[in-house]
Amino acid sequence: MIKITLPDGAVKELPKGSTAMDVALSISEGLARNVISAKVNDKTVEVTTPITTDANVTLHTFNDADGKKAFWHSSAHILAQALEKLYPGIKLTIGPAIENGFYYDVDSGEHTIREEDFKKIEDKFLELAREKADFKLREVSKADALAKYKEEGNEYKVELIENLNDGEITFCDHSDFTDLCRGGHIPNTGIVKAIKVMNVAGAYWRADQEKAQLVRVYGISFPKQKMLTEYLELLEQAKQRDHRKLGKELELFTFSEKVGQGLPLWLPKGAMLRERLEAFLKKAQVQAGYLPVVTPHIGHKDLYVTSGHYEKYGADSFQPILTPHEGEEFLLKPMNCPHHCEIFKSSPKSYKDLPVRYAEFGTVYRYEQSGELHGLTRVRGFTQDDAHLFCRPDQVEDEFRKVIDIVFHVLNSLGFEDYTAQISLRDKEDRSKYIGSEENWEKAEQAIINAVEGKIENTVIEYGEAAFYGPKLDFMVKDALGRSWQLGTIQVDYNLPERFELEYKGSDNEMHRPVMIHRAPFGSLERFVAVLIEHCAGNFPLWLTPDQVAILPISEKYNENAQNILNSLNNYDIRGFVDDRNEKVGRKIRDAEVKKVPYMLIIGEKEVETNSLSVRKHGEGDLGTFTDKEFADIINKEIENNFNN
Repeated sequence: MIKITLPDGAVKELPKGSTAMDVALSISEGLARNVISAKVNDKTVEVTTPITTDANVTLHTFNDADGKKAFWHSSAHILAQALEKLYPGIKLTIGPAIENGFYYDVDSGEHTIREEDFKKIEDKFLELAREKADFKLREVSKADALAKYKEEGNEYKVELIENLNDGEITFCDHSDFTDLCRGGHIPNTGIVKAIKVMNVAGAYWRADQEKAQLVRVYGISFPKQKMLTEYLELLEQAKQRDHRKLGKELELFTFSEKVGQGLPLWLPKGAMLRERLEAFLKKAQVQAGYLPVVTPHIGHKDLYVTSGHYEKYGADSFQPILTPHEGEEFLLKPMNCPHHCEIFKSSPKSYKDLPVRYAEFGTVYRYEQSGELHGLTRVRGFTQDDAHLFCRPDQVEDEFRKVIDIVFHVLNSLGFEDYTAQISLRDKEDRSKYIGSEENWEKAEQAIINAVEGKIENTVIEYGEAAFYGPKLDFMVKDALGRSWQLGTIQVDYNLPERFELEYKGSDNEMHRPVMIHRAPFGSLERFVAVLIEHCAGNFPLWLTPDQVAILPISEKYNENAQNILNSLNNYDIRGFVDDRNEKVGRKIRDAEVKKVPYMLIIGEKEVETNSLSVRKHGEGDLGTFTDKEFADIINKEIENNFNN
């Protein structure tokens, strides 16, 4: 017998050689019907894989992220099989699961795969899926694996296998199809009941522009047709909420090829929205004891060599800026933290001075590939709401908890109520991508775990997601459509203080290293605004929206009255504009609705005679007639509710 420990701590005894499916059956038949993959001691396996020793076992259904990954990876195999049958002679390369669905890259040879082919690909996929063929993983020697793909003339698979060793090469078989694969599949093809080919695009082999261009076929699949229908409806909603579409309609930002790809230009309304977000956070920071600093947009290359950023990201950054002075090189600032380290170092510090909290809305620059740029969510120049806290080791956990409170304040005030805190730690095996000593990493990781305990209910641990210089706490936020975004982040860092030789004098009159906490509740303003636009569909909280009210005179003779009303409302700190175009009031109302202006004030003869305002609310219609003061009270009460809720 072997002992199986489940995630909730329950232990079951089963015969040696039992499978994850046997574990599921020992719990309930209903669970067994829905289990599609499993993890045994943190390794993803098929539910039919024998378990021969005591083990920790996690069962996955399609509702779990790991279950979806296995489902979509298995679907990629079926897609590859369908493509081979429809386009004889194509060469398969790789087909991973992605965040929403999967793709398969193929060398299509003389074939062309177009959008009009999607239906026949879907039909062939479903025909193959209905065979209910089992997915079976088997180990293959390197020699046999190479022989197979050399015989087929598939240089891509040969290249992959040449980088592997004997004992780590496996093939996955189903029906008459075989593919090189590491594993992690659903039991059989019949579990896949719905498929949609989403897109076809070009992709370079190994993402190298010097190598062959392949065809990438994207798809998504589900265990029920209803789930696919709901997903496609959600996609349609997402199109209507797309921040690029709404950003243009609401006149928030634009891009210019002359300025450069990935470099957003903020229009007046967008700039006002940004300024209010900054003012909102600055107010919270002042109350929490943060000190404002400002750093330049460039820095000497040596600064980033010292911090380690150049070694990690230098090749993917903007090229160095050479000055007339021989050998002198500067870089566009990729991060604010090295600059803040130098500010800390600029004057002596005592243990009594700590913690020191520096805050800056600092613009940084990173050279993202043009194919990865996407509206405001992926840009080359963005502003971080950055702060760096320098504290004594005994202050770390308390400071970390205080930062969590600021993140809570930001998310709750902006309507993000569904979020999970992800504790992002080092990869368990590959330590090569991190800097610093094992001792410092262990202290930093434990500090985050201790600070979060009892503070946040929904937490998960993800290995391999830490920054290169330290572990972090990432806030994974779900928007109104249920999509997950990584927004705020907090990091504990023992390494940069070491690399910059930061010191403070302790109570023992000896010099000590401070610990550094990095934090950015918004993350980047650009990305945060993009997510906020899509979350609220452009209907911003009243305190944040650029124009709270549109004043609509029904004819030109009331334009002056409308302007006087706007001036009066300004005394109550209410923002707005007068639509004095020579248009009918119905058109003005429709245009204000499209621009998502929260309130509209209709001004005509009756309103002028009674010194009143006829008020309409966006999406709701007429509210009635009010005085200036009564309307101001409505606005202020709604703003108060924004923050109290």
